[in-house]
Amino acid sequence: MDKEFNPDRLKIARLRRKLTYKELAASVGLTSKTISKYENDGFNNPPSSESLSKLAKVLRYPVQFFLEDNVDELPTEAVSFRALSKMTAAHRDAAISAGRLGFIVNDYINSKFKLPRQEFKDLRGIESEAAAEYMRDYWALGNKKISNVVHLLESKGARVFSLAENTLDVDAFSFWKENIPFIFLNNKKSAERSRFDSAHELGHLLLHKHASPFDSEAPAGSLFSTRYAEQQADDFASAFLMPAKSVIDAAPTFITLESVVELKSKWGVSAVSLIVRLKKLNLITDWQYRRLMQEASIEGYRKREPKPIEREKSLIFEKILPLLADDGLSVKSFATELKLPIDEVTNLMFMPRLV
Repeated sequence: MDKEFNPDRLKIARLRRKLTYKELAASVGLTSKTISKYENDGFNNPPSSESLSKLAKVLRYPVQFFLEDNVDELPTEAVSFRALSKMTAAHRDAAISAGRLGFIVNDYINSKFKLPRQEFKDLRGIESEAAAEYMRDYWALGNKKISNVVHLLESKGARVFSLAENTLDVDAFSFWKENIPFIFLNNKKSAERSRFDSAHELGHLLLHKHASPFDSEAPAGSLFSTRYAEQQADDFASAFLMPAKSVIDAAPTFITLESVVELKSKWGVSAVSLIVRLKKLNLITDWQYRRLMQEASIEGYRKREPKPIEREKSLIFEKILPLLADDGLSVKSFATELKLPIDEVTNLMFMPRLV
């Protein structure tokens, strides 16, 4: 091999496929100890060409992927996941490894195209509702509906990628890297939930800049700082998507579940999110809130959204793909250029899987 084997890339591929040492070893016909040796001491003890070919075939990654330079790290502590109690380590590590693959795609795009400059603010210490109002004013959004949250975030300098983890246990996540905000969205969620996730992660990026929410200082009496940080981000997302004035102006005198379903399209949110916002703004009583939530659960609205909206996708990828095609790069050849599997590239770029 002309290039040296990179053990960290083997680890990325194994984690992306959610395989243990034992599972990968059994599929390749090696021992767990050998796989561990390749990952932890691969520079001194690299696999033979034959073994590497077998590993690449089982992991469904091109051989060339394992022979490239290091991929930037994404420390686990830099990422917040809301469903830690449900998420397995395999799902967590696979999602974080997807984040690292996003760096490969982003570095290439950065080298070829001029992307929007970052226009985020450091709002640490600001109350969530006030922070949401500030950003709407700063970005000149007024009280109108945000037509596409992903497009908005990209226009303000965020790098937004899709996750195709095939599980609801993996939430969206975000982080800062070299003063650039990154957001990864789980496309298994409903379109409404994904919009809320985008705004939630925006809240983290603004309210907890350059720090994991795990490090956020909770107020006295709070059981978990993580819970406090997540509530901050939820409150921000709710206020950012559903400005108080517009909700107050639109809310009918007598609010029913049917009116909630009709109203939710005004802001592109879920029925449950709107009910929570109505309660936050004291437009419904505690009793009405409990009744509406109960009715929403009975109707199955926690799992299946009534009158669903269209899923949001990246505008940046939509614009650059034709430009890449002009240079002779199809999606498949683009993946080859990056030394990545086609499924990883299409997953990250909000695209349906290509056969």
